[in-house]
Amino acid sequence: MSHRLSKATRKIHWRSWLVGAACSVLAACAAPVPQLKPPIPAQWQHQIAASTVQPTDLNGWWHNFHDSDLDTMVQRALTGNLDLAQAIERLRAVRAMHERSGDHYLPSLRASTNDVIDPDASASYFLVGFDASWELGMFGRAEGTRRESQGQLDAGVADLRAVRVTLVAEVVREWINLRTAQQQEHLLANISAARRDALQLAQARQRLQLAAPDASNRAQAALEQARSALAASKTAINASAQKLAALLGQNHPDPTWLQTAPVPELGSWKVDSTPADMLRSRPEIARAEAEVLTAAGELAIAHADRFPRIGLGGSINWSTDIDNNRKHTSTPNAIDSFGPEISIPLFDWGIRLAAQHARDHQLKASVLAYRQAVLQGVSEVETALGSVQQQRLREQYSLAAWQALQRADKAVQTRVNLQLASPLDRNESRVVVDQAALDLADARAAHDLAYVALFKALGGAPLPVAGDPDEVQH
Repeated sequence: MSHRLSKATRKIHWRSWLVGAACSVLAACAAPVPQLKPPIPAQWQHQIAASTVQPTDLNGWWHNFHDSDLDTMVQRALTGNLDLAQAIERLRAVRAMHERSGDHYLPSLRASTNDVIDPDASASYFLVGFDASWELGMFGRAEGTRRESQGQLDAGVADLRAVRVTLVAEVVREWINLRTAQQQEHLLANISAARRDALQLAQARQRLQLAAPDASNRAQAALEQARSALAASKTAINASAQKLAALLGQNHPDPTWLQTAPVPELGSWKVDSTPADMLRSRPEIARAEAEVLTAAGELAIAHADRFPRIGLGGSINWSTDIDNNRKHTSTPNAIDSFGPEISIPLFDWGIRLAAQHARDHQLKASVLAYRQAVLQGVSEVETALGSVQQQRLREQYSLAAWQALQRADKAVQTRVNLQLASPLDRNESRVVVDQAALDLADARAAHDLAYVALFKALGGAPLPVAGDPDEVQH
C-alpha cells in the first residue's frame, strides 16, 4: 500500500490549510490599541529639599504622623467604610462577567419538545430536538469583546483604588481637623477667660474713674468675639467627629475622640517618585487608560458588525406518532443537519458603518481624555508640592512669632512683678501669646493638610493583601 498522497488528496489538504489560515486571520483582524504617549515631564518642578531620611512609603504615608490612634482609625475605615464596600461589590460584579466574557464564542446547545399535528388531522407527533450553534468571533469580534471586558475590569479596579485613596486621605484630614479644633478650643477658652478678667478690670477702673467711659464697652466686645470664636471651634469639633463616624461606617462618634489630645505631629519625610511613577499609582490615570481599552474593544466590535457573522450550527430532531387512527404506530423518525451559519448585513450596512465611525471618534476622545488625566495629575501634584513648601515656611514663621511673643510675655510678667506695669498689660500680653498659638496651630494644620493633599494626588493608598478583590490577574 502506497503512503504517497494522491494529487486530489494533496489539493484537499491545501484547501483545508488555506481555509484554516484565512479563518485565523479573520478572527484576529482587530485594529491595535492606540499607543498612549502620556505628556509627563521628566521631573517635578517643585522639588522637596533633599534629606537623609528614607523615602516615604506611598502605601503607608500617614504613618509619618506617628499617631497610633490615627493608624487605628485608618484600619477601621478600610474595613468598615460603606463606600469602599460598595466599590468592592461592584468590582466583584464586573469580575464575574469578565471571567465568562469568552463564553460568547463557545458552542451553545438548546433542547426543545413540541407536539406536531399532522395537516390531515389524522395523526399527532411528539418532537424532541437539539440545536447547537457556535459563533467563531471572526473579523476581530472576539478580540474586541476581550478588550471591552478587560477595560471594564481595569476600570473597576481603578475605581476601587480611587475610593481607597480618597478614604484614607479623608480620614487623616478629618482627624487632623478634629485635633486642631480641640487645641483651638483650649486656646480660645483661655482667651475668653482673659477677656473676662480684662472686662472686670476695665469696669473696676471705670468705677474709679481711672479709665475712659468706653473702655468697658471695648472689653465687652472683645469678650463676645472670643466667645463667638469658641462656639465656632466647638462646631468644628462636632462636624469632624461626625464625618469620621460616617467614614468608619458608624452612626455616632466614639466618646474617646472627643477627649482632648495632642495634634499629630508630622515627622521627617521625602518624596522620591518621578512623574512616570504617578502613571502606575494614580487611579484617575489608570481609569482613563482602561476607558481607552474599552473604547478600542467597542470599535473592534463595531468594525466586525460590518461583516457577516460566521459560525457552525447543527441540529437533530426525533419525532414519533403519538395519536393516530391507524392500527400500527410508525417507528420514530430522526433527522439531523450540520453546516456553516452565516448572517450577512445588507440594507443596514450604512448604519453599521456610521456606528464604526462613531466608535472611532469615541476612541480618539478617550485617548485625549487619558492625556488630560495625566496633565491633571501632574498639575495636582505640582500644586500640592508648592503648597507643602509654602505651608512649611508659614509654620516656621508662625512658630518664630509665637516664641518671640512668649519671650515678650515673660518680660511683661517681670515688669508686673516689679510693679512697673499693670495687671491689664499682663492680661493683654497673655491674649496676644494665645492668639499667636492659634495662628501656629492653624499654620501647622495647613502644612499637615498640604502633605495629605500631596499623597492623595500621588495616589497613595494601602496595597491590597492577597485575596483582596482588587488583585487582578491579566
